[in-house]
Amino acid sequence: MAKEPKTLSERIVARVRRHDGGKREVDRHLENNVPIANAILFPLLIEDVRRGKTCTLRLRGNSMRPFLESDRDLAIFTTPEGVKVGDPVLAEIEEGHYVLHRIRKIEGDNVTLMGDGNLHCEYCKTSDFRCGVIGFIRKSRLRVDRTDGLKWRAYSWFWVKFTFMRRWLLLAYRYGWLNLFKLKAYPPLKQETIDRLVAKYGQKKKQP
Repeated sequence: MAKEPKTLSERIVARVRRHDGGKREVDRHLENNVPIANAILFPLLIEDVRRGKTCTLRLRGNSMRPFLESDRDLAIFTTPEGVKVGDPVLAEIEEGHYVLHRIRKIEGDNVTLMGDGNLHCEYCKTSDFRCGVIGFIRKSRLRVDRTDGLKWRAYSWFWVKFTFMRRWLLLAYRYGWLNLFKLKAYPPLKQETIDRLVAKYGQKKKQP
């Protein structure tokens, strides 16, 4: 009997192998850095979080710019308990369509989401929340930017307060800042280091 894959990465490999039909396709995904489809990746992440695990995942896409960058930063996912306006959340806004965006408004069960790098809102129900986020590991630093920390709260206040200027700020970031200061390639942290960071900084804030 085949051994049941235990870790998220092992289960992703097994799922890709089953989905795409063999080791050659797995190697294409993993060795050549071909992105794994969200339809494969996120259900496994959500399943682990529902089991009570705290999981990390490297971000992909530019919807949370300028604070978070694709293929550079990692998010720390946990259960979406106690999420509130201003918090980032992983939501399934349509079947199989997942977004990691900030909560802009909650009215009863109706939720308005908006990615920091986006100009338009998306909508879902509170029942569509799949994971909460308790922090980010940015630029391979040996610390976690927690979503309940002063740095994240200050950034969130500014970015939400000046939403009316977002289009111009994002244009300035993309065509000005990134042209002057190219995104630096940071060596990826080892999984053992990530696990230690999560264990040290990434636990949920205990309620008094």
